[in-house]
Amino acid sequence: MSRIRLTVPGPHLLAALLGPEDRNLRLLEAAFPGVGIHARGNEITATGAESHGVARVLEELMRLLQEGQAVDTRSVVHVIDLVAADEDPQEILGHEVLRRSGGSAVRPRSRGQKRYVDAIGSNVVTFAIGPAGTGKSWLAVAAGINALREREVERIILTRPAVEAGESLGFLPGDLTAKVDPYLRPLYDALYDMLGVPDTRQLFEREVVEVAPLAFMRGRTLNRSFIILDEAQNTTPRQMKMFLTRIGFGSKAVVTGDVTQVDVAGGRSGLLGLEPILGGVEGVSFVHLSSRDVVRHAIVSDIVNAYDKVETEDARSSS
Repeated sequence: MSRIRLTVPGPHLLAALLGPEDRNLRLLEAAFPGVGIHARGNEITATGAESHGVARVLEELMRLLQEGQAVDTRSVVHVIDLVAADEDPQEILGHEVLRRSGGSAVRPRSRGQKRYVDAIGSNVVTFAIGPAGTGKSWLAVAAGINALREREVERIILTRPAVEAGESLGFLPGDLTAKVDPYLRPLYDALYDMLGVPDTRQLFEREVVEVAPLAFMRGRTLNRSFIILDEAQNTTPRQMKMFLTRIGFGSKAVVTGDVTQVDVAGGRSGLLGLEPILGGVEGVSFVHLSSRDVVRHAIVSDIVNAYDKVETEDARSSS
């Protein structure tokens, strides 16, 4: 019977590795039911046929902790999945998209997110399609800030269809920025978190970061820009074509959306059915994220799965 002993350097690291009330240890036991896992002092012992897998997971989690990353339930699940698939967690979780102003790093947390980040780096237009909490907007903003820092682009443009305001926005008080602010709040939050409030405000004042409702993109050519179209499921097919033809020289575009949350009038989304049209175009990539890529509270993944199950059952019953 295989037996592996892992020494953890320090009680503080051991406590973080095991999790509150040994929660991470329980996750490992559930994932590797044939392995006995015991912690004593500063040592963790794994006994059983799959003990090498347990050791790989623990070593990767320890590396994350030593790098200053938080290890929570989702982190443990992601690492277990990667080890079970015989993939290198370091290749995915060790990839740094951006260094925040506070010093911590923005990294992909799953295989799907790593594919997404790689697609942004190697394509002109990247479509990220998936449910809430999969990091679509978050990683797009991080990639945009990194491109700006590396001087690959000269500005970041954030846009989103203001469906509830009928795209006119005329009845809302304030100037253009004030009118569209409520619709772009998730992107603002990401900017503030990654850059800090003072630096973000300075970029807005210098017009290095620009926000605009999708309707105001018509007639423009956007050169040397990193353009993020958020909530793209609420564009019409005409609006989507208009947006994609705004892309100029030296620009990248990231289009994010959740096709299960279409609010556009009539349900005619410009994102639905687009992959068969553009899937063969060089420089265009489609990345599909799922509940396995959710990086919010674990309950978000469970909620997404519950809705998916109901929708699948409804589709079967109606066919």
